[in-house]
Amino acid sequence: MCDEPDAMPQTPRGGATDAPAAAFVYITRSRSRKTAMHSRRDFLAGCATAAAAGVLPTHAEEPTPMRPEMKALRDGYVGQYQGGVYLLPATDETVQWGWFDQAEPPRARIRSGDTLVMETMMASLDQVLPGVPVDEITRLRKAHPGRGPHTITGPVYVEGAMPGDALRIRINRIVPRSYGANWNLPGDLKLGQFPDAFPEPQVKYFYFDLARGVTEFLPGIEIPVRPFPGVLGVARAESGKFSTVPPGPFGGNIDIRELVAGTSILIPVFVDGALLWSGDSHAAQGNGEINLTAIETAFSELNMTVEVVKGAKLAWPRLETPTHWITVGYDRDLNKALEILEEETVKFLVETQGMDQAGARKHMTTYGDCRVAEVVNQVKGLYCMLPKRARAKPGIRPTAETRNNFVAHAVDGDLMQALNEAAMRMIRDVADRANMAPIDAYSLASLAMDARVGRLEPGARHVHCLLPKSLWVKGKG
Repeated sequence: MCDEPDAMPQTPRGGATDAPAAAFVYITRSRSRKTAMHSRRDFLAGCATAAAAGVLPTHAEEPTPMRPEMKALRDGYVGQYQGGVYLLPATDETVQWGWFDQAEPPRARIRSGDTLVMETMMASLDQVLPGVPVDEITRLRKAHPGRGPHTITGPVYVEGAMPGDALRIRINRIVPRSYGANWNLPGDLKLGQFPDAFPEPQVKYFYFDLARGVTEFLPGIEIPVRPFPGVLGVARAESGKFSTVPPGPFGGNIDIRELVAGTSILIPVFVDGALLWSGDSHAAQGNGEINLTAIETAFSELNMTVEVVKGAKLAWPRLETPTHWITVGYDRDLNKALEILEEETVKFLVETQGMDQAGARKHMTTYGDCRVAEVVNQVKGLYCMLPKRARAKPGIRPTAETRNNFVAHAVDGDLMQALNEAAMRMIRDVADRANMAPIDAYSLASLAMDARVGRLEPGARHVHCLLPKSLWVKGKG
């Protein structure tokens, strides 16, 4: 989710240091803040002490000193650690609003191979909830310049992770809350893909039918619920305090909608312990996230297994689904993002499939299914899905309406301009066909549209936008 002016880097503090294994500590809201903890400062100081503690040699006859986190449990902090599973709830003490700051003390400490069960909050520290008007959402954005709107849980220190390694994070299970929201902010903020065409703000709230895996967009229109973390990332190499909005090699706000349960992601590590965060939780998102937001929600459970891959030396994250490998490219210029994507895809195929450079480029052109991740986070993103099955057909790239999809196609020498043309044609076409308000068609495209990069030709960039006709449910509406 979303564009925002860059934050000013701030004076750094030292990075995390190595320390023995420890269970995490967390705070519960079941007791008053005064009885559960003395203060946020005391709690964070305790976390820092636990993270930095060393193992002291002891005589065999002496009892083992109580670990700092176990002392915290005894003294009244409420926590849970069981057999390699760490529970990290989202509370005022375990989340931050809009900043990645590696000076934040770790809220959990895990070993490679552990499973982390994390909660997340809605945007702006859970202040965007059903019934909150768009004027208040706008006020929250304007009142806090620089920071992102995302609430992120963490950071989590991963033992043994060092610069030059990578984290392999497998998404095991995601349980969202039963509701979410999508909003378009006023045009004068210049957010989203088309702020001038859709200057009126709007917020739509959704109830999720989790039993059926859908949510109603409008009467007769249902969107599949496919939850995934919009933000999943680690601390960058540079010390300081940075907005959560722009993604980068560290991951962060990558908004790749394939990152659902069953998918794994490899993220390069830049500091000791990696420092892992997640937030910007999504229930559904289209390619591009064009009106600024997905269906923004919070997760009651984000269940991940985290493994340190030593010496991985990745330049950018890579993903793996049961059927595809996925490479990425991000840049403020979508054309340069495509160049990075091509470079990363060729590199992946050479390293893992034994191809030469020419063979890898041909394979990408023939079998790669390249799509837009997002274009609203300052740094724009693309990803390429490479099928694992030999000679599998790539995703379709139609230029006209098909039996299953509404289609808009555009070609231009500039990839961003081609996407602008194709996406706007789709919005106008859906608004006309469905007798829908254009701003609702804009929202629907942000939540459900595919945006695929077509064949690469000298001086020409093709974009194919698809909207499934299956969103329109017979017998409803």
